[in-house]
Amino acid sequence: MILSKATLSDLACVAPLFNQYRVFYGQPSDLDLAADFLEQRLTHHESVILLARNEQGDCVGFTQLYPSFSSVSVQRTWILNDLYVLPELRGQGVGKMLLNAARQHAIDSGAKGIGLETARDNLSAQKLYESLGYQRETEFYSYFLSVKG
Repeated sequence: MILSKATLSDLACVAPLFNQYRVFYGQPSDLDLAADFLEQRLTHHESVILLARNEQGDCVGFTQLYPSFSSVSVQRTWILNDLYVLPELRGQGVGKMLLNAARQHAIDSGAKGIGLETARDNLSAQKLYESLGYQRETEFYSYFLSVKG
C-alpha cells in the first residue's frame, strides 16, 4: 500500500470512496455532492485526507482529519471524522495503516492527540481503535444541537 496526503489532483480517486462511506452510514449515493464537499475542504485547507492506494495506484481507503483545539490544554487536536476501506480489503491492515498515518500526522503537527467517535454497534472498528491504543471515553457525555433541519 502507498499512503499519501490527498491534494485536489486526487479528488477523482477519493470522492468515490467518500461517497461509499456516506452510503455506508445511510446517506443516498451522490458522487457530485461528495466530490464538491471534499473539494471545498481541500481548497480551504479545512481537513487533511490521508489516502491509501494499492500497488496499481487505485484508491482503496482514506481517513479524514479535521483540526481542532483544546482550550484547557491550549494545544492542537485532530478529529478523526472519517475512516473507510473498500469492503473487499477490510481485515488486511489498510485501516490500521491509515490510523497509524493519522497518528504520525498528529505527532508531526505537534498535536496533543486524536479524537474520534464511532457507532456503539461498530464492534470491528472499536476493536481496531483499541488495538492501536485509543481509549474509550467514559468521563464525558456527548451532545449535539441540530440547528439545520
